[in-house]
Amino acid sequence: MTVDKPAVTIRPMTRRLSSSRKSRRPGPGAPAKAGRLRLIGGDYRRRQLPVLDHPGLRPTPDRVRETLFNWLTAAVPGARVLDLFAGTGALGLEALSRGAREATFVEADARVARQLADNLATLGASERATLLTTQAQAFLADTAAPFSLVFLDPPFHQDLAAGCCAALEADGWLAEEAWIYLETESSLAPAVPTSWQLHREVRAGDSTGRLFRRRQADDQSPDGDGC
Repeated sequence: MTVDKPAVTIRPMTRRLSSSRKSRRPGPGAPAKAGRLRLIGGDYRRRQLPVLDHPGLRPTPDRVRETLFNWLTAAVPGARVLDLFAGTGALGLEALSRGAREATFVEADARVARQLADNLATLGASERATLLTTQAQAFLADTAAPFSLVFLDPPFHQDLAAGCCAALEADGWLAEEAWIYLETESSLAPAVPTSWQLHREVRAGDSTGRLFRRRQADDQSPDGDGC
């Protein structure tokens, strides 16, 4: 696989932490106001939403989301979005704000999911959203429907990334040229299907986000159109 441009580095990235990781004090890249999620583009630009006081649960910083959605400018409008391990739902909400047709959020924690449901209602986005309170693995074991944009942000150090990636590819969850954003600990070199071509990479603190484009077996040439 090839990378179109050098990786972007941003410090630090905040994310929902697994129980095996200790929370850190927010650094200069963290949201300015604790307990709030600020949407940064689209119809809901500058809207601020409450974030549940829950161990390790904080929105991804504005700069990381802005970088990612700059890459995805042409891909988001009209997209069917899957936000797996949704947490605050920051990425899926940002996609809805920027014109995604619909989004499915999968979050296992019932309290976190309730707050996400409230935030969807506050934005008036509930009709374009499906929120499922279930484990990601259980969701992926169900009948698939193809998505054109997937956000995959599993807890660190729980060995979930590779299995979820394989299930997304093998079980019909991805549209023919879907985009997949995978965020993992930087120490992990994630195993992804051979049909996923690395398009961009962003590093922030101890996290690395990788944006992939799904290609058919007979179309593995580098993607040079950019976003």
